[in-house]
Amino acid sequence: MDNSMLNDIKKVVVFGGGTGLSCLLSGLKLFPIDVTTVIAVSDNGSSTGVLKEELDIPAVGDVGKVLLSMANVDEDFIDLLQYRFDKDGSLHNHPVRNIMLAALIETKGNLTEATKYMARLLKVKGTVLPLTEEKVDLVGKGENGEYYGEEEVSLNIKNIDRICYDHEVHVNDEIIEKIKGADLIIFSPGSLYTSILPHLLSKQVVDAIDDAKAPIMYVANLVTQPGETDDYTVGDHIKVLNRYLGTRKTDIVVANNAHIDGNIIERYFSTENKTPVTIDASLFEDPDIEIIEGHVFNIENGKIRHDPLKTAYLIFSYLMDRLS
Repeated sequence: MDNSMLNDIKKVVVFGGGTGLSCLLSGLKLFPIDVTTVIAVSDNGSSTGVLKEELDIPAVGDVGKVLLSMANVDEDFIDLLQYRFDKDGSLHNHPVRNIMLAALIETKGNLTEATKYMARLLKVKGTVLPLTEEKVDLVGKGENGEYYGEEEVSLNIKNIDRICYDHEVHVNDEIIEKIKGADLIIFSPGSLYTSILPHLLSKQVVDAIDDAKAPIMYVANLVTQPGETDDYTVGDHIKVLNRYLGTRKTDIVVANNAHIDGNIIERYFSTENKTPVTIDASLFEDPDIEIIEGHVFNIENGKIRHDPLKTAYLIFSYLMDRLS
């Protein structure tokens, strides 16, 4: 590939965490895009929470999931790293990828270097960076008091006026440079308050986005999250996101407009109290928001998930059509 072609490759910075981010990235890796993924490390649940407290390290769970979603190695190796110990004992419920990242933090000195080493091992296309090297927790503040940790914040959103970190964190300088040099900034699908907004609790990140020339895109969730976004529309998600952004606001939203089978919707509501996230008619009249809509979901093992290829194609098409 000659230098002119390399210069034409668009640079994208994606913020997020959880399954939604992994689905998106597994699609984006199929296109000629320079992707930098930034991952919040404030999770405190399950295996991640145990390792975080016992080893005094940042949360590694979402980092491991993202690395595997972008890996270009054989499926047996991926299956090995995804394997979760199910027998009783000290390793119970720990996936191999989390144990490996925890060990690499010890041997490489910090989570960023551990992530970069594991990315090379997995032949990851693109760059994966944790938001900070520090062990950090979310704090939700409201009239009735404070709620510590991601799990408590998620359960008490209705009682919370704002979220922050338990201390001011330093963000990796490489992330700031990537934001300023991006052609597109994306906020992925995922838990709005506990996976997406944690990136915007850093003034360094918000200031860098304000200084960036890249448009800001939000890939909307397919269904609501009980306790966090009950009855939220696409517009409601954008309003919350914009409240935590600085002078810049969301420019583009990618959202699903395809019909979801009624039986699946009923099962989601009856078993998980989740409902589809719908597009507000008023968004089409907002001159400050561009809506990119399409059939962006599939059903995977009975679960509604973003279709990696279809969603990534819409993003790539935007990059080629609007930003070329």
